[in-house]
Amino acid sequence: MEVKRKLLVVEVAALGWDLVREHAGLLAPLGLSFSPLRPRFPAVTCTVQAAVRTGLPSPANGMPSNGVYDRALRRTLFWEQSAALLAPGRVWESLRGRGGRVGTLFWQQSLGDGTDLVLSPAPIHKHHGGMIQDCYAKPAGLYQELCAGIGRPFDLMRYWGPLAGLPATRWITDATLAVLRSPQPAPELLLTYLPHLDYALQKHGPENRRRTARAVTELAGELGRLLAGARNAGYDVWVFGDYAITPARQVVYPNRALRQAGLLAVRQVGRQTYPDFHGSRALAMVDHQAAHVFVQGGAAAHKTARTVLAALPGVAEVRDGDGGAGGDLVLVADPGAWFAYPWWDAPAEAPDYAGHVDIHSKPGFDPCELFWGWPPGRTGQTPAKVRGTHGRDDAPAAFAALTAAPLPPPAGHLELAAALRAWCRTA
Repeated sequence: MEVKRKLLVVEVAALGWDLVREHAGLLAPLGLSFSPLRPRFPAVTCTVQAAVRTGLPSPANGMPSNGVYDRALRRTLFWEQSAALLAPGRVWESLRGRGGRVGTLFWQQSLGDGTDLVLSPAPIHKHHGGMIQDCYAKPAGLYQELCAGIGRPFDLMRYWGPLAGLPATRWITDATLAVLRSPQPAPELLLTYLPHLDYALQKHGPENRRRTARAVTELAGELGRLLAGARNAGYDVWVFGDYAITPARQVVYPNRALRQAGLLAVRQVGRQTYPDFHGSRALAMVDHQAAHVFVQGGAAAHKTARTVLAALPGVAEVRDGDGGAGGDLVLVADPGAWFAYPWWDAPAEAPDYAGHVDIHSKPGFDPCELFWGWPPGRTGQTPAKVRGTHGRDDAPAAFAALTAAPLPPPAGHLELAAALRAWCRTA
């Protein structure tokens, strides 16, 4: 059966409802009518993207946060890209069953997914340090074709770290437009991702009007190019935010509290300390305003961990987890508070990776990687510099659509998934 309609879905990191209302004049030329989009807890990238693709909430969709904890390996695994981490089933299965094509550009956990087109950063880490910047692509030659057409490769240093910013969004916009214009049949459903607004808001905070207005203006320029390209290629467009950034005013250290209570064990290596998850009775995997606590010491450790963490200033709530991917306890931060991963007090105790962009070694998301530190070449280790955070479910994201047929605004991300599933059935 021929698929007659085409849709471009654009996820804009940190596109919040309050943000689009406050800067409505900067976005007005796009012709988009935004509505609030209710997130579910935790409102972070991987959980939202998993919800939109599977139609399931976290942790049932497989992603309790931007990371998972492997109880068998006793390791936290952040920003892993295997699609097998997600629960089975995708909202686009009916579309592909009718011969339609689906593509994802820069969506997390997309490697190995049953889509026709995939593009995702996949650097090669060299044995003696450094890395070879590269992207995983399906079909295999796609990345090289895009680099040749755009005139430059994708720069991972602009995607995350102290240099992150507009160039990452601009390259992904260029790549998306190239796919839409390709002489090869473009996917009828194409999902892409624009990241740079998130960086500006985490570094400078949503209350910094000058910096925020600049980032929104830059976003409007790239969105405008996408909307024009989609219109020329005959695509409808949905634009949605994954979460809203709110001011960050308080840092909370759950692993320090667990260590002081004798629940988190550490391994001494010279003057530095590294977490010993094999010997720990409890540990916290932190991610912005959510933290998943994994208890490995039985009922007594569970009770002590709950008591200790509930007493921490900045903890709004200690919930019971599912005992699986979602942890045994789940912490929710107060408005304005967020969870940092360090377990040490003295700077000399910090592990080597604390001062580097090392998204896979740290047992939690570290926004300090957006800042330069000292000595030169290292990243910051001062959580108090972070000005924006997210993860709670009380700050709406935003949604807008440019479609030939009317589309009722979805109330939340799960409703967005339902709307996308319905579109795939009828396109």
